[in-house]
Amino acid sequence: MRQPVELGPKPLTLEDVHAVARDGAPVAITEAAREAVTTARGHIEQLATAERPTYGVSTGFGALAVRHIPPDRRAQLQRSLIRSHAAGSGPEVEREVVRALMLLRLRTLSTGHTGVRLSTVDAMAGMLNAGITPVVHEFGSLGCSGDLAPLSANALALMGEGMVRNAAGELVTAAEALEQAGIEPVQLAEKEGLALINGTDGMLGMLALAIADLTRLLDIADLTAAMSVEALLGTDRVFEPELHALRPHPGQNLSAARMLAFLRDSEIVASHRGPDCTRVQDAYSLRCSPQVHGAARDTVAYAATVADRELASVIDNPVVLADGRVESNGNFHGAPVAYALDFLAIPLADVASIAERRTDRMLDVSRSHGLPPFLADDPGVDSGHMIAQYTQAAIVSELKRLAVPASVDSIPSSAMQEDHVSMGWSAARKLRKAVDGLTTVLAIELLTAARALDLRAPLKPAPATAAAVAKLRETVQGPGPDRHLAPEIAAAEALIRSGAL
Repeated sequence: MRQPVELGPKPLTLEDVHAVARDGAPVAITEAAREAVTTARGHIEQLATAERPTYGVSTGFGALAVRHIPPDRRAQLQRSLIRSHAAGSGPEVEREVVRALMLLRLRTLSTGHTGVRLSTVDAMAGMLNAGITPVVHEFGSLGCSGDLAPLSANALALMGEGMVRNAAGELVTAAEALEQAGIEPVQLAEKEGLALINGTDGMLGMLALAIADLTRLLDIADLTAAMSVEALLGTDRVFEPELHALRPHPGQNLSAARMLAFLRDSEIVASHRGPDCTRVQDAYSLRCSPQVHGAARDTVAYAATVADRELASVIDNPVVLADGRVESNGNFHGAPVAYALDFLAIPLADVASIAERRTDRMLDVSRSHGLPPFLADDPGVDSGHMIAQYTQAAIVSELKRLAVPASVDSIPSSAMQEDHVSMGWSAARKLRKAVDGLTTVLAIELLTAARALDLRAPLKPAPATAAAVAKLRETVQGPGPDRHLAPEIAAAEALIRSGAL
């Protein structure tokens, strides 16, 4: 049984998000959270009976906030809000993204600053723990006033409406899934509709998942770069710590140390260290790999700082303050998360670009220092990895387009009440595509560098790079006549995603 992730006033961690979103860890509402939720709900119920209107409690929403809603219409107000806002379109969003979104909204509800009822918090926790995943569509969030359409799809399922995926991944009605899980559909009360949908949880969830993915992929990039340096008879001297201490960026120093360690005790590197080696400097794509990978690492570290702050935040409008006041605010604006998401797409594209350049160098007989053209078994009859590099080039070109920021755009909505938006959800969606693209680019470099190292026999690669080649050879054969390459690329992608390298 997985250890439950506790939800309450304390911030979540990135690891908590991964545990629930990807590993299916359950959640538990702490006693402190239960007390805070109950106290805040008492404040909302007092305001619900007051003559003075309070936004989200006794008024309409957005541009319709000027209308005071009588008590006998407020339950309908909440239902109408969710039904009308569950207006998403496009492909179904991935299960892990929806679970991250649900977790992060539930954590905010558990802080006692949103005014929802404890029964609503328990019902949403029950959905997560039962593996019920609402169907959320790709389009519908502008990243301001929260990820409205995605979060509304979640709230709709909580009401027993709409479609969901059950724990087995089957598409069923929300009513059916809730009944099977023993969860009573929620009849929303004052303030609860807004509280369920007014957050940056979708874009934050995708940021948290991307940070984990990119941390892993940058480790892989150091490995594949070291393999390429070795296969191209490059030097390891440029990775010495004394050189990188002169430019103390932490990411650069880490990547250089990792590449130096990967190349330790390499017969191939040792074979060209003598005075007969006439090459003075390696190409930038080899020599400057730590500078590029390291800058990407430092960008991920910055994004993690933003994510940590956001994980400690309470995003809702209005919010219930500790003294009972219910105040409107602008904390739902997704700019801090959107900028970080867009920022990550830039170094991601550059890491892919430099990996493609290393790969191309191994395939070019005029630059590969003794390797056969395109690493082909019988050049002319066989094409080797020629077209695999085309695939890399196509993806790198796409990654450059995906690096164009979404957050510089803004389209006004809600009759100009919401006249500036973050587009953070869009930044997150394109970043997920970019992460997949980088995975493929590194998989092709891994395949190519492993083949090139095999072709350097009888010289042996370093123990670390040899271990990577051996792991790859469990699913992909070594050099030989041309084979269907697409399955081998897919096998290398799967190996990278598995974390086994």
